[in-house]
Amino acid sequence: MLTAPLLGGLLTMAAPAAAAQPELSGPATEYTVLAAEGQPVAAAVEAVRDAGGTVRTVNRAVGLITATAPANGFAARLADDAAVDGAGRARPIGAAPQQRRAVSDDAVERENRHVPGTSRRPAAKAGPAGGDPLDEHLWGLKSVRSDLARTVQPGDRRVTVGVIDTGVDGSHPDIKPNFDAALSRNFVRDIPADPNGNEVDGPCEFRGCVDPADHDGNGHGTHVAGTIAAAANGTGISGVAPNVRLVNLRAGQDSGYFFLQPSVDAITYAADHGIDVINMSFYIDPWLYNCVANEADSAEQQQAQRITIAAVHRALSYAHRKGVTQVVALGNQHTDLGAPQPDSGSPNYPAGNEHERTIDNDTCLSLPTEGAHTIAVSAFGPSQAKADYSNYGEEQISVSAPGGFYRDFFGTDWFRTNENMILSAYPRNIAVAEGNVDAKGRITPQGRELGVLRASAADGTVGYYQYLQGTSMAAPHASGVAALIVSQYGGQRLGDFGMSPDAVERVLLGTAAEIACPVPATVDYLDEGRDESFTATCTGTEEFNGFYGHGAVDAYAAVTAGRQSRG
Repeated sequence: MLTAPLLGGLLTMAAPAAAAQPELSGPATEYTVLAAEGQPVAAAVEAVRDAGGTVRTVNRAVGLITATAPANGFAARLADDAAVDGAGRARPIGAAPQQRRAVSDDAVERENRHVPGTSRRPAAKAGPAGGDPLDEHLWGLKSVRSDLARTVQPGDRRVTVGVIDTGVDGSHPDIKPNFDAALSRNFVRDIPADPNGNEVDGPCEFRGCVDPADHDGNGHGTHVAGTIAAAANGTGISGVAPNVRLVNLRAGQDSGYFFLQPSVDAITYAADHGIDVINMSFYIDPWLYNCVANEADSAEQQQAQRITIAAVHRALSYAHRKGVTQVVALGNQHTDLGAPQPDSGSPNYPAGNEHERTIDNDTCLSLPTEGAHTIAVSAFGPSQAKADYSNYGEEQISVSAPGGFYRDFFGTDWFRTNENMILSAYPRNIAVAEGNVDAKGRITPQGRELGVLRASAADGTVGYYQYLQGTSMAAPHASGVAALIVSQYGGQRLGDFGMSPDAVERVLLGTAAEIACPVPATVDYLDEGRDESFTATCTGTEEFNGFYGHGAVDAYAAVTAGRQSRG
């Protein structure tokens, strides 16, 4: 008779202890929560709510949840929940001076803008037979032999390339003919300012702070899209695969940040909607390298990086299973990715939280570049020399492609000229905002110095074009060739026209033009004005090496001789 009341009393006393959870406090904060592998995503959603969070976005293919909750206590409440693999702050909070993202990337891609008075504007020339008027300036197009490939295979309209970037200007006269507005999506919301009140994207251009799916508030994505598939329509430029369709899968902010949830959402959307190829010329912020347990990072920061690694791996694997060929830029840090240098720029959002980290190659990944099932592309210049900024190394490289090299041809009149870079589409709104085109559509003196060009279509619409460089410009050359491969060898797959991404990769790599390491194999770039940190050593054979991978992508070889590589 005493046992039951005692047991009941113990249970009554134990219940509050089990229910006692950390107190929630502090300002509302955005978190990413990853559902446990093999567990129902619904259980993770319920766990988030039970822990005091508000669910904002759910990616059920990956099990990635974005939620808001008070800054303190929420992650601890989820720490032992079997339904989740972890929770981490999506955007670290800290004091930050005013600074937009990717200053180093901008310095690479727009290097001609940082050396005033040294560039020359190319003279306009008529394009080659069968090309568009400005194709004469596209040395990259000729390098990958797209001009020849299109006589055999200009691209199949059933083939789609998803541009996961800062957006695509669907109104640009070279983009519009191939732009698939129905499939395009914007996965980001503008961030006017960071948690400390410092400008990020700036004032919202559209009500609701969500840009239309045919808008680019940065210019990077439109440039990428133009290289892949600008239409061969008698105006401006043409792309590597001028007949395939372009789909804007926007995951980047106006400021150039790419956060985890929209990046994963874009990848899985491509998988679910039959996109054949996706181009990813970015890394996922705020970490250049996501490390499992870097001792320089706090426990909370380590958890956030582990979530990123797992979520991106799931997304890339999901897309691969669904038939998506995934092309990525190798990166602009002039680093051997098999022996990464210390990282002093992460986390980069908000600025001011960066700290020095030693990067362990076995437990740190730059994503999506070092993720599963990706084709990683390095960059070379018009002389075919490895671009000074381009990452390299046998561990991660797949192929190489034209990315531009402003400092190519040292000792000649071509050194530090716009033509050494990659010309592609330029949204008018960005051209005006950057002072390169005036309100009446005229190229300004600054724009002329930077080589900005314009072309008028038969219907009177005007397109603008700018020079950029980077592995971001190399990857779309490879994506265009991949689209031509699907066009040439694809068939019915998974209920739709397509091609196994493994087979696409075999053709892309198997038909690449082999390039041997330079002699001597160590290149220092000192004459070009770079310091010793840019010095790079090429290792490997002519068939495969750290500068060029399996070689330079070759569109003509791919569509004429790729069948034997397909397997």
